[in-house]
Amino acid sequence: MIEHLGPEVAGVDEAGRGPLAGPVMVAAVILARPIPGLRDSKKLRPQQRQVLAARIRAEARAWVVVSASTWEIERDNILAATLQAMDRAIRALPLRPQRIVVDGNRVLPQWQAEAMVGGDDRVDAIAAASILAKVARDREMALLDQHYPLYGFARHQAYGTAAHLAALRRFGVTPLHRRTFAPVARILEEGR
Repeated sequence: MIEHLGPEVAGVDEAGRGPLAGPVMVAAVILARPIPGLRDSKKLRPQQRQVLAARIRAEARAWVVVSASTWEIERDNILAATLQAMDRAIRALPLRPQRIVVDGNRVLPQWQAEAMVGGDDRVDAIAAASILAKVARDREMALLDQHYPLYGFARHQAYGTAAHLAALRRFGVTPLHRRTFAPVARILEEGR
């Protein structure tokens, strides 16, 4: 069962660490009260995420979504870029939380945040952050799909699906692709 830790707790989560292209989106959310139906965004259908995201944005005490660009991911590595985006998200909140809980096993020492493995299914503020980050990233990938329609970003959100890898081999690597990720690096090597 998901727990509400109180109106002074910020939950932080990300979406998009695993895909081969595009940004990582990070959300931070402070909930005033419990919102029924919150859970890990990966366990919700897209329509459920959309409905819950609208409710979170309307009812949360504070929320923010930021991104780490492909360029940042390539420059710093995926973990460092994600942690930096988490720091930016917390700094961008209009309220200062008394406690910060982050999904996963990495802490943000500058914030004395608590890492919580599986937190997006345990704490409602983290679940809310998970949903906002996922909805924002899916929307961004749908927009990027309009600029790069041959790659199918709106369908697979740039995960390493067979269709995405086939498109990379056929059409090449875009500026959105994470060249340091092994599948993309292998395709670049094959092309030499």
